Amino acid sequence: MPSPQSPERKVIAVDMDEVIADALGEHLTRYNRDFANDHAAAITLDDLRGRRLWQVAPAQRHPVIDNYLREDDFFRVLQVMPNSQRVLERLQSRYEVFIASAAMEVPTSFVAKYDWLAEHFPFIPTSHIVFCGDKSILRADYLIDDNPRQLALFRGEGILYTSPANIHINGYRRVDNWLAVEKMFLS
Repeated sequence: MPSPQSPERKVIAVDMDEVIADALGEHLTRYNRDFANDHAAAITLDDLRGRRLWQVAPAQRHPVIDNYLREDDFFRVLQVMPNSQRVLERLQSRYEVFIASAAMEVPTSFVAKYDWLAEHFPFIPTSHIVFCGDKSILRADYLIDDNPRQLALFRGEGILYTSPANIHINGYRRVDNWLAVEKMFLS
C-alpha cells in the first residue's frame, strides 16, 4: 500500500463508521424518531455501553434498524467525528493514510460513502480509499478501527477506537478520540 513516491513512510489505515463518521449517532437519531414516544424512552449512548443497538432494541425492530443502513441518505448525512479532519490532514505529512471501510457489509453504501469522503475529506486522494469486507487484506502498519473483529484479522498493529459497544474490549492499544490519535502518532 505505500505509494511509490514514499516507500519509507509507514501506512495508517482508518475505518470510517464510528471512527471518522458518526454512524451510531445517526442510527440513534432515526431509531428515536421512529420509536421514542410517551410509552417508550429514547435510547442513549449510555444505554449502549458494552452493547450494540441490536442488543438493546426489541427484536421486532431489528429489520427497521437494518433498513436505515439501506436508505439512500444514511451514509451521506453522517456527522464528522471531532478533530478527525484536522488530524488526518496532519497525519498525511508523515504517513501514508488510507481510508478503509468494510463497505461490502452494506454494498448500497458505496456512492454515499464516497460522496461523504469527497465532501468532508477532500485531501484524501481517491487512490487512498479502500472499500472492502475483510480488512486482513490490508497491507498497512496500523489500522484504527472500532470493530475488534476487524482488528483481530489485521496483520499490522490494530488500534481500537473507542465506541460504546467496544468499551469493555481489551487487548489492543486504544484511542478515545482524534486528539489521542494525534498524540499517539504526531507527538
